[in-house]
Amino acid sequence: MKIAFFESPAVDKNIIEQSLGDMEVSFYDQKLDKDSINKAKEADIVSIFIDSVISKDIIDSLPNLKFIATRSTGFEHIDLPYCAQKGISISYVPSYGDHTVAEIAFGFILNLSRNILKANNHIRETSDFNLSSSFRGFDLNNKTIGVVGTGRIGRNVIKIAKGFNMNVIACDFHPDLEFAKINNFEYKNFEEVIKEADIISLHVPFTKENNHMVNKDVISKMKKGVLLINTARGSLVDTEALIWGIKEGIIGGAGLDVLEEERELKIENELFNSNSSKDIDYKMLEEDHLLMSMPNVIITPHIGFYTKEAEAEIIKTTIENIKGFVNSHPQNLVK
Repeated sequence: MKIAFFESPAVDKNIIEQSLGDMEVSFYDQKLDKDSINKAKEADIVSIFIDSVISKDIIDSLPNLKFIATRSTGFEHIDLPYCAQKGISISYVPSYGDHTVAEIAFGFILNLSRNILKANNHIRETSDFNLSSSFRGFDLNNKTIGVVGTGRIGRNVIKIAKGFNMNVIACDFHPDLEFAKINNFEYKNFEEVIKEADIISLHVPFTKENNHMVNKDVISKMKKGVLLINTARGSLVDTEALIWGIKEGIIGGAGLDVLEEERELKIENELFNSNSSKDIDYKMLEEDHLLMSMPNVIITPHIGFYTKEAEAEIIKTTIENIKGFVNSHPQNLVK
């Protein structure tokens, strides 16, 4: 059985090789695409991360492919219907950043509420320790946080918020009423949450139905000065509407670990020098760059999951997924 790991600079190759000792394993730092496809030609199994877009063309170029092990919770980068048609199974990692992503969400909240990054940059640039009104923040104590999505990550955000003595309101298609009772918070509908919250934190997976769930109409109903935190999926937020909301003063700050078209941003120079530009949304790329220039916006390059503990869990689960498939006991399959 031949296995090819792509996007693998950060994986612990020794652990993988030892765990999959009877199999022929190869590692490639680049993503799996048309430029690297030849490296996977003989692979029975490929393991990828979120920048490898597994399209029909990629699948058709891999005649031996039987199994895809994505090292992510999301799997929208894979053509699921075509894989099903070709009899290719797909596994994912259902949980690896429950605490990790919740913690970075609060990293954004603390930075924005207390202007930590802004003050640090000011000191680096000027060595001026005099107080400025631009550094004045606000307490989290008794503020209302609206948590959109109360899965594993959302529940941990709620627990952390309670540690700051915040009021918590939440929305979810499947409310966990017992958890709400234990942690003393209230479920409300989405519109009530966005109207009442001082801080809104998104923790839902991406679906076609919730694309741009935060749009201009939604933003117009938010409290003036609200903080918006997105560590989930870029497409949950309409970028153009977000820029409008910031310029209008409705959104006082945004903490974003994800952006629309973030995959294209990672290879922007390659895209602009390429003759194949028909699928590139240049308008959105321009909007993303505008967000990056705004002083009350903090953007990180999708590092919410990226701790040594979460990475170890990803590798552990991926190895188990591959072994399960090889031994005819598949687990964590995308259905």
